[in-house]
Amino acid sequence: MDIKSPLGRVTEIKGPFNIPFLPPRHRRSSLSIYIFSSSSSSVDRDPLSSFPNKPKRDASGMAVHDECKLKFLELKAKRTYRFIVFKIEEKQKQVIVEKLGEPAQSYEDFAKSLPADECRYAVYDFDFLTPENVQKSRIFFIAWSPDTSRVRSKMIYASSKDRFKRELDGIQVELQATDPTEMGLDVIKSRAS
Repeated sequence: MDIKSPLGRVTEIKGPFNIPFLPPRHRRSSLSIYIFSSSSSSVDRDPLSSFPNKPKRDASGMAVHDECKLKFLELKAKRTYRFIVFKIEEKQKQVIVEKLGEPAQSYEDFAKSLPADECRYAVYDFDFLTPENVQKSRIFFIAWSPDTSRVRSKMIYASSKDRFKRELDGIQVELQATDPTEMGLDVIKSRAS
């Protein structure tokens, strides 16, 4: 039986069907199956297909702004920044660049740029000398999640972290910190070598 509807044509198929994954006594079930077919091509189309540049979102629904990737590439390739602090804009549902640290800024400047009661992601370019007196550099990814931050914020940052980190190709060391002692300069130095 065919029925016309605003969505298109609906076809009903009735009868006993042999359904192998059901228990034996229910395998031959009498039921109706409805098949919907649209009358116009606009119904078949993905409603978001008209937005070709829609941002990719992770499991938490957060997108990564293109500026985040561009600034990270500048830090990695050109060494134009010492650090980058990233923030999740909950209203826009995306990760954005909050602060850029100039190459001359110190680790203390970086540590001060992280808020005491809000979560952030950060990337820090750490320069050091090896025991053989060779100048080297390591790019640290720091997931800053202080104990005093909101639980909702902690959950959003935790669920978005892996997806965001994948967008930043070239991270060499990852740190997760809940207080300043977990990301102190001594910790950075020990993890760098």
